[in-house]
Amino acid sequence: MQQGGPVTGAIYDAGYNSSGRLYAKSNQVLGMTPGRFRAGGANVAIRFAVGECFLGSFLVASSGKGVCAILLGDDPETLLRELQNRFPKAELIGGDREYEKLLAQVLGFIEEPAKGLDLPLDIRGTVFQQRVWGALRKIPPGQTVSYSAIAERLGSPNAVRAVARACAANAIAVAIPCHRVVRKDGDLSGYYWGIGRKRALLARESGK
Repeated sequence: MQQGGPVTGAIYDAGYNSSGRLYAKSNQVLGMTPGRFRAGGANVAIRFAVGECFLGSFLVASSGKGVCAILLGDDPETLLRELQNRFPKAELIGGDREYEKLLAQVLGFIEEPAKGLDLPLDIRGTVFQQRVWGALRKIPPGQTVSYSAIAERLGSPNAVRAVARACAANAIAVAIPCHRVVRKDGDLSGYYWGIGRKRALLARESGK
C-alpha cells in the first residue's frame, strides 16, 4: 500500500486556497493490509485519495481508464469502507502526491460545478444504468429534471422506478449529477449521499 505525501503543494499548484482542505490519510485510516484488499484475485488496481469539501468528506478513486468513483460522506473511514464494498476484488492503492493533484481538481469541480470536470470517467453499470447516467450528464448546472422526464427521454416512460434505482446506484457523485433529478412535483426526493447534500449542491449551482 503506497502512502500519499503532503498535499499542500498540490492544492496551491492547482490554484486552491485553504478554504478547501485536502488531506492524505489513506494508510492510517485503512488499518488493513494490501493482501486483504486483493482478496478475490482480481487484476484491477484502483488508486484513491480522500479530502474535505463544503459537503463534508469526499473520496476520489480511479482505474487505468479514468475516475470510477467520487463518494461523499461524513468521514473518510466510512468512504473507504464504501469503496471496498463497491470494488471488493480490486487492489486499492492510496494515492501519492501526484494523484492528489487530481484530488484537488475534483475538489475544484465540487466547489464550482459549472466549471466542469475535464477528466476521463470509468463508468461501470448495466446498459440501462449507463443510458440514465448519460442523460443525467446532459442536465446543466442549476437545473433539475424529474425522474419521469428522464424516463421519457430514454423512450421508456414507465421506467420511472428504474431511473430512480439507477440514480441510487451511481458511484460518481456530482460528475454524474443524480442530484439534479427530482420528483415531478419538484420535491427533492432521496439522494444516496443524503438529502442535505443534494439541497446544498442545488443551492450552490443556482447561486442561492
